Amino acid sequence: QMQLVESGGGLVQAGGSLTLSCAASGRTFSDYAMGWFRQAPGKEREFVAAINWSGGSTNYADSVKGRFSISRDNTKNTVYLQMNSLKPEDTADYYCAASSYSGDTSGRAPTYRYWGQGTQVTVSS
Repeated sequence: QMQLVESGGGLVQAGGSLTLSCAASGRTFSDYAMGWFRQAPGKEREFVAAINWSGGSTNYADSVKGRFSISRDNTKNTVYLQMNSLKPEDTADYYCAASSYSGDTSGRAPTYRYWGQGTQVTVSS
């Protein structure tokens, strides 16, 4: 079992920045691809960003491309999501997830085996 704990959410004004962190434990972190997903109130969960086991390959949803950046530090068992130029429509609960397909950056939710509890991001206009 892998445990994932997100942090770094909060309230920010439009145009601002936040960095989310997700700390992993319980499994060998570098064996897993990681992803970030989000779910806004009343909406379905959607893919945000994914990174492969080494950090050498990433993928982003079109809605965040150019504004968000995913990275990982395998020495700290942590994956990050740097969010810049935030918009009110980025308001959501953000979840990190781990896929045992270590090279997978597709962002397909069913391939992610472990999920965190989420951290809330609110962007005010």
